[in-house]
Amino acid sequence: MQIHQIKPKNPRKRKKRIGRGGKRGVFSGKGTKGQKSRAGRRMQPLIRTLIKKYPKLRGYSFKAKNKNQNSKIAALNIETLEKQFQDGDKVSFKSLLEKRIIRKIKGAAPRVKILGRGNLNKKITIEKCMVSKTAREKIKKTGGKIL
Repeated sequence: MQIHQIKPKNPRKRKKRIGRGGKRGVFSGKGTKGQKSRAGRRMQPLIRTLIKKYPKLRGYSFKAKNKNQNSKIAALNIETLEKQFQDGDKVSFKSLLEKRIIRKIKGAAPRVKILGRGNLNKKITIEKCMVSKTAREKIKKTGGKIL
């Protein structure tokens, strides 16, 4: 089979042409009056109205405004650390990547946050990770450190 032999599964459905006389009656299926019923009508593009709404200030950057939304956070619970790490291990971004607990999001390294679901019975040292309040309490109880 070659490209010129390929045919679509379903036949093409033609768009209904409205407003050219015939059996459609007085308004030819376009309703009454108004901009939408006219021939050759020009509707304003939606994108233009959106562009108009953004402020045109010097130095304004749409990307800079949404920078916080783009930075991703990989959330982990203490129960996963309990299963994956031994007593006295260091938990860092690199160690989490090596054990494939987290992965890069669109080629960028996400920020890691440790949450407090589950129990922890091992002394673990946590480096360069955000830690929730409940997780912090549980890590301190077992004698772990947060750097």
